[in-house]
Amino acid sequence: MAVQRYSTDRGDLTRTAILALLGTVGPLSRTEIARQLELSPATVTQLTRELMGHGMLEELELEPSRGGRPAQKLGLIGSAGRALGVKVAADHLVIVDVRLDGEVLGVWDRPVDTTSPRALDELVDAVADAVAATGGAGDPPLLGIGVGVPGSVEDQAVGTVNAPTLGWQATPVGERLRRRLDLPVLVENDVNALAAAERLYGRGRTHRDFLVLTIGRGVGAAIVTDGRVYRGARGGAGEFGHVPMLASGPVCGCGNEGCLESMVGAAGLIGAARTRMELPADATVADIGRLAAGGDPIAREVFAEAGAVLGRAAAGLINVVDPEVVVVLGEGTADWPYWQAGFDPALLAHLYPGRRDISVEVESWDDTSWAQGAAALVLATPFDAAGAAGEQGRLVRARLIGATP
Repeated sequence: MAVQRYSTDRGDLTRTAILALLGTVGPLSRTEIARQLELSPATVTQLTRELMGHGMLEELELEPSRGGRPAQKLGLIGSAGRALGVKVAADHLVIVDVRLDGEVLGVWDRPVDTTSPRALDELVDAVADAVAATGGAGDPPLLGIGVGVPGSVEDQAVGTVNAPTLGWQATPVGERLRRRLDLPVLVENDVNALAAAERLYGRGRTHRDFLVLTIGRGVGAAIVTDGRVYRGARGGAGEFGHVPMLASGPVCGCGNEGCLESMVGAAGLIGAARTRMELPADATVADIGRLAAGGDPIAREVFAEAGAVLGRAAAGLINVVDPEVVVVLGEGTADWPYWQAGFDPALLAHLYPGRRDISVEVESWDDTSWAQGAAALVLATPFDAAGAAGEQGRLVRARLIGATP
């Protein structure tokens, strides 16, 4: 059977938008799809016919009409495929099993020390165990593995990782997983992976130009322009946390001084709080958040000051790339009301006048969100207009349509 070759035109992005819309809001008629995505009826008819032909959409019940012919609703076939997503953190792995429509089928969490000589072996073993635990009768076919890492990946289809926070330099994550599992594997910076998920299932599905900002242990950004994640010359675009904010400030994990992350990342927040209040030796940002929620003025001040720093830096990035919307994600969003007290006025004060009406959307977060982003690397691949997935993307597409690669 011949492998379907999608062209690299806007149709690829529109197919993605149709799948994402149906996965987010549920079944819709072709007329509703055309209206919500601002497409012509003829375009929607053509593209949905193609998607149905590849087993990704199905016709459902007729929608009652007011006098005219009832409209046929279309819905995703979640059983068309699934992917495993892996989030690698310094001390643990989170693995999720996700269907094409975004439904999470399973979650695994395993401790790991990424500085250990056996770290890569442990990662491969954990993913192999998750693969073995899935794939029972009735499960959708496994299309591939997506891995999100807090570092740079020059080519996501090769998957060689440079991640100082993990202690990894030129680590062949993709090659080792492919050798063990004989499956397509895509490896990407974890914030870029979140942007892929946002494009498929989140607010980004209706925007072609948007920013994703993440706050938590570190600070990151993903830039989506014309519907594609901008990766840079070596896959390292988006290191927002390493924008220099002070000539001589706190030492950052990258080795430089005064980086944004050193001031508003987890370590920076805890360090700022310690200079003003008594904290236990093992205090976390969550502890400071609980104090702020209880009305502690110093805890709230720490968050507000960090928010102001973040707001100034975000304004600079927005002024440069001119997105339609900014989406804020990450563990730090649990305390966003206290960040916001400083973030909003600082952002407004430093935005270029014509951009002060930009929308900043803060999304809910849970421990599986990073891994779901990694899974989206694979689930978005059938409509990879930019070709970032390379040969691994071809293998994913072949598995999706049941071809023998």
